[in-house]
Amino acid sequence: MDARKFYDITHREHVVCNPTSEEKLARLVELLRLPTDAQLADIACGKGEFLIRLAEAYGARGMGIDISAFYLAEAEKRLKERAPGAGVTFARMDGADFRPDEPNSLDLASCMGASWIFGGHVKTLEALVRMVRPGGWVIVGEPFWQQEPSGEYLKALGCAREDFGSHYSNAEAGERRGLDLVHTIVSSKDDWDRYEGLQWYATSAYARTCPDDPDAAELVERVQNEREAYLRWGRDTLGWAIYMFRSRPAA
Repeated sequence: MDARKFYDITHREHVVCNPTSEEKLARLVELLRLPTDAQLADIACGKGEFLIRLAEAYGARGMGIDISAFYLAEAEKRLKERAPGAGVTFARMDGADFRPDEPNSLDLASCMGASWIFGGHVKTLEALVRMVRPGGWVIVGEPFWQQEPSGEYLKALGCAREDFGSHYSNAEAGERRGLDLVHTIVSSKDDWDRYEGLQWYATSAYARTCPDDPDAAELVERVQNEREAYLRWGRDTLGWAIYMFRSRPAA
């Protein structure tokens, strides 16, 4: 089954396509306190909720990049409904290929939940810090191990122990690359339950309404396996946080 189709279906009920609640996203937007006409880039923007909220709150301008045509169509629809005159555009492309017109020119660069695009958390920080001006924001969302993962859970996830770090190491990685950590927004179990549960809900609805889809059986089986892994191990093992970094002013 095509990966983009899988995520398009399983995230149909989501406003925010990661384990962050809308309330916590609102807190993030409030804390940024951007100048008018701030220039932004959001890599793997999903349905554009973060950028649209920044445009609503501050008149921010910039680009959202994602590989999913479904997500971008939703983003364009929401932008038209809520901030039609905003200087925000969306582009379908590999986020790793994005470059601002000038390096170190943006007020904010973000990538929440897709560090694999750049090859992991550290490389994501290195890519984003090259985009922002001195004093600019680097915002990343990244999983972390809350406890040592079992071999069974790693096998179910299809990942290795070293693919994620601890909450501390995620924070320290930014400090080591010329960034100051000023806040973290950590997801609760309730946030995770909502994020995971909406995928189960969307999958069940799709299987009922589209039983003739040749991918339906594979979709249902994969989501059932992911649900079991989450309930058995993931809920107590894998955490999630948004890390708010600022680039240090030039000396």
